[in-house]
Amino acid sequence: QVQLVESGGGLVQAGGSLRLSCAASGRTSTAGWFRQAPGKEREFVARVSWSAGSTYISDSVKGRFTISRDNAKNTVYLQMNSLKPEDTAVYYCAATRKSGSYYNTYEYDYWGQGTQVTVSS
Repeated sequence: QVQLVESGGGLVQAGGSLRLSCAASGRTSTAGWFRQAPGKEREFVARVSWSAGSTYISDSVKGRFTISRDNAKNTVYLQMNSLKPEDTAVYYCAATRKSGSYYNTYEYDYWGQGTQVTVSS
């Protein structure tokens, strides 16, 4: 069992930045970030491979968000810049040991509790 603990959410004005962190208790193959706004489905944001460090960012946040990992700290980061009100959501860290596209929630075995990000206009 792998536990994931997110931190770094909060309230920020439009155009501002936040960095989310996700500390993992064990190693998996891939870690990802998803978000869920009120009344909407949970959507993929970004993912990173622990070993190779390869990343993929959703088109909806490309150019504004970056994902990275620190293997020594077993921690994944989501740097969010130029935030918009539509980025407001609960952000979840997820991890898996399985292979796949990693764009879907069902591909992940472990989930954090979520951290709220609110962007005011």
